[in-house]
Amino acid sequence: MTPDAAGQEKREVVIVGASLAGLRSAHTLRDEGYDGPLTIIGDEHHPPYDRPPLSKELLAGRSEPADLSLPVHEDLRARWLLGRRAVALDTARRVVRLADGTEVPYAGLVLATGSGTRTLPAFDHAAPTVHVLRTMADALALRDALGPATRLLIVGSGFVGVEVASSARSLGAEVTMASLDEPLAVAGHLVSEAARRLLTDGGVRLVTGHTVTSVDAAAGAAHRIGLSDGSAVDADHVVVAIGSVPNTGWLDGSGASLGDGVVCDERLRVLSTDGAMDDRPLDGVVAAGDIVNWPNPAFGGMPMRVEHWSNAVEQGAAAARTLLHGAEAKPFTGVPSFWSDHFGIRLQSVGLPTLADRFEVIDGTVADGRFAAEAYAGDHLVGGVAYGRPKAMVTLRIKLARTGVPPVLTRSKP
Repeated sequence: MTPDAAGQEKREVVIVGASLAGLRSAHTLRDEGYDGPLTIIGDEHHPPYDRPPLSKELLAGRSEPADLSLPVHEDLRARWLLGRRAVALDTARRVVRLADGTEVPYAGLVLATGSGTRTLPAFDHAAPTVHVLRTMADALALRDALGPATRLLIVGSGFVGVEVASSARSLGAEVTMASLDEPLAVAGHLVSEAARRLLTDGGVRLVTGHTVTSVDAAAGAAHRIGLSDGSAVDADHVVVAIGSVPNTGWLDGSGASLGDGVVCDERLRVLSTDGAMDDRPLDGVVAAGDIVNWPNPAFGGMPMRVEHWSNAVEQGAAAARTLLHGAEAKPFTGVPSFWSDHFGIRLQSVGLPTLADRFEVIDGTVADGRFAAEAYAGDHLVGGVAYGRPKAMVTLRIKLARTGVPPVLTRSKP
């Protein structure tokens, strides 16, 4: 999208996704001089809000929905289409079609529809006693269900599952966590060891190494969940927390390249799948946030999709700059990082510790549950993790930024 003779492109920019990434794109467009029409489409009725507190402060009752609202620039001058779901994209006609049949034309388009929750076929996800956690409505429904002696089963032991366990225990619920993997296994064995101790010390019953094989809904609200070891868990409510999937189904048939997310180039331009146009950017279409799969120059061009708060902020701004400046925009070189608060302690990660074949503790001890560790693949630093050691994490970030990750390591990873 290029400016007209007056210096401004007056045709409309449309952002699909009233999310953190979408809002950051909108702010950046205005901050960098775009003065034309701007429309933001969101499938929820709420204006953009912060999602990390859903499983923590909001669920535990320490905050209310209004506390999660993201600040919107007073001079944003956007048309908001909230509670309106995008169902199709026609790149030939340059329109976004909504569920009510409305067509929204665009000159420039930002895709920022985020990710949704995975479900399990064994559970009736329409039942009020079966929960996922992605939206504000999800968190409030689960909060209303929890209380002293409520029997809660959490299926999955990733970040959302562990945070829900922490919040539920603070509300007095009896919590069982069932998972095939060890808790927080994605962050490495040191984090798993510390997380297991935090969960058990916090009163959570852990059942690992087993999967759900059957679900029987008893009279009333209770469930009896059969596990692969032959045991069973009785629960009043169930939270399915087995990961997420990018919200890209509405883009089927659009000509956008889809894989694990929306496939983009290094500047976050959405790539085409239209015959001879393969691997070329679609005109005027960029993406940001959880849905983006891009070759990250910071890691030797390794394709990656990152579902973290900081990535949404940074990509939202970068996508807007690409929309304004095209090939003159800088490639997006994000370094993945995240945090998780549970049981009174903060876990932090930077880089790609999943590439590591060993960890070296540089501060504290794993036995005490307060430590920082560098992650290595061979002799190469690829990331780091820290439990309750924020100062050490600062040092890890600086060291990783200075050394970088050798491309040979990232390219050898599937």
